[in-house]
Amino acid sequence: MTEQTIFLNAKLADGSLVDLTVTDGRFRVITPAGKAPSVDLASIDLAIVDLGGQLVVPAFVEGHIHLDTSFYGDAWRPHIPCSNGFDVRERVAFQARNLAAAAPMDERAKNQLELCIGNGSLAMRSHVMVDGSVGLKHLETILAVRKQYRDLIDIQLVAFPQSGILSSPGTPDLLDEALKLGCDLIGGLDPASFDRDVKGHLDVVFGLAQKHGAGVDIHLHDGGTLGLFQVEEIAARTKALGMQGHVAVSHAYGLGDIPADALLKAGEMLAAAGVAIMTNAPGNHAFPPVAALRQAGVTVFSGSDNIRDSWWPYGDGDMLSRANMIGYRSGFYEDHELAAAFDVVTHAGAKALGLESYGIAVGASADFVTLQAQHVPEAVVAVPKGRTVYRRGRAVAKDSKMLVR
Repeated sequence: MTEQTIFLNAKLADGSLVDLTVTDGRFRVITPAGKAPSVDLASIDLAIVDLGGQLVVPAFVEGHIHLDTSFYGDAWRPHIPCSNGFDVRERVAFQARNLAAAAPMDERAKNQLELCIGNGSLAMRSHVMVDGSVGLKHLETILAVRKQYRDLIDIQLVAFPQSGILSSPGTPDLLDEALKLGCDLIGGLDPASFDRDVKGHLDVVFGLAQKHGAGVDIHLHDGGTLGLFQVEEIAARTKALGMQGHVAVSHAYGLGDIPADALLKAGEMLAAAGVAIMTNAPGNHAFPPVAALRQAGVTVFSGSDNIRDSWWPYGDGDMLSRANMIGYRSGFYEDHELAAAFDVVTHAGAKALGLESYGIAVGASADFVTLQAQHVPEAVVAVPKGRTVYRRGRAVAKDSKMLVR
């Protein structure tokens, strides 16, 4: 029997009040409130939910997270500062020390997943360590967790060489195997400063992407002109290989500390190459200027990145809170700017991850969140916690608590 739910009195982002008819997990009919079509009760299993004018938005997109290295739900780990300013190698060493004493990885990953789902994220991209230091152990664990939660959230996995590619023996072969096992994308890490060989590093990354038909998402922490140079090299490869729309650069701190004219050229270059930029608006780094890049046509998306791990103790797994942070740090005050911050964690994230059937639209998967807010700008500013999360039209979380597992 066909399953159908009619959600009455849903307020959309444009302010309209509508009734949403969900059939077998998808939006089938959207009508003005009070005009939902009649149904044949003999042929369907019907439920009716009155949303009472709550704001209905698409489920959030958690575009960058690390399920394997979070300590959320585990014992508190005091932050260890670097000895002489931010240093990726030193942070990786701290991470290895902390992980050796942490709770089982599957438990920590599940804690983090349920935190994110409870706050309204139903699509996610997680980077998972795959390199000579850990082999495929992290990936095997996270693949099993992904399978367990597949009915609740869509998860893309990135094979992430946290210890470098060329500087970590055996890593290229491990990354190759990771893509065979089920990773969706190939990652990278600071080709210039970590591996000190931009061409060699990118040869491996893009070579494996081409071999497996996989996407690319590279961590890039290097600042200034060094960071910009690597962004240029990534964009050039993307365009030359016809991979527009399948490549992202995560963090890209360098875009946040270059002159305005250089940023304008970089934005035009990234837009032409179809390379997306991920930023979580970190508190102690320059970060890519969201408004300027969006103006140039670049897809800018976001993620929590680290949640209570060896890199920093912050993170709440709430992408609406992340939109608030992006808006705050970007100096977004006007309604259209606040709406842009919201887009970064919803539609732009869906575009960056290549999600199909996303949004509040006929034919789309009925993955949505209800919020106690008049409109999107207020939601970004207020970050209301009284929300219900629906996966394919079924309530899976309410008030940040899971209803099903």
